[in-house]
Amino acid sequence: MMPIRIACIVEGQGESQAVPILIRRIAASCDPGLLVHISHLRVAKSKLLRPRELERAAELAAIRVGGAGGILLLLDSDDDCPAELGPLLLARLRAARADLPSAVVLAHREFESWFLAAAESLRGHKGLPRDLDPPPAPEDVRGAKEWLSHRTATRAYSPAVDQASFTDRFDLEGAKRAPSFHRCYREIMRLLVEARDRQRP
Repeated sequence: MMPIRIACIVEGQGESQAVPILIRRIAASCDPGLLVHISHLRVAKSKLLRPRELERAAELAAIRVGGAGGILLLLDSDDDCPAELGPLLLARLRAARADLPSAVVLAHREFESWFLAAAESLRGHKGLPRDLDPPPAPEDVRGAKEWLSHRTATRAYSPAVDQASFTDRFDLEGAKRAPSFHRCYREIMRLLVEARDRQRP
């Protein structure tokens, strides 16, 4: 089977390393034999919200996948409402490259909220306590990075240093208690299946 090509549009250095890991883990949970080739573009969220900037990024992403594959936009929602911003970004992305499967995922508040939702699976990792429990409402926490930092015995959490490692370790099923991650899982799965089905002869 030819590898599925996915181009990710992300904002931070941590996401540029973590999102490919996340996609491969979800792909393996769907089909262990599924091969995925992943490239990424880093573009600031503030820039993507400007006219024509997301469209420009979509064109670059299409070049990365060689006109056959899929495009994933994954951003932190910060203080924006994911249910409002997500559909707007998806409409722009699909209008720019209607020929390619695409998906938009907004982590409610921040990517690290998903780590909080699956906190038990991160016990003892990178200095976190061995009795770590998730907060009652992980996506309501303002400052998930700070939440992790305050519970780390060695040093503060750093997305550039730690996000990929946490992504490789956190429990995907446990993280689904965060609704935005449950949606992320479904959307990445849908994107992979659609891209795979399109490349079949």
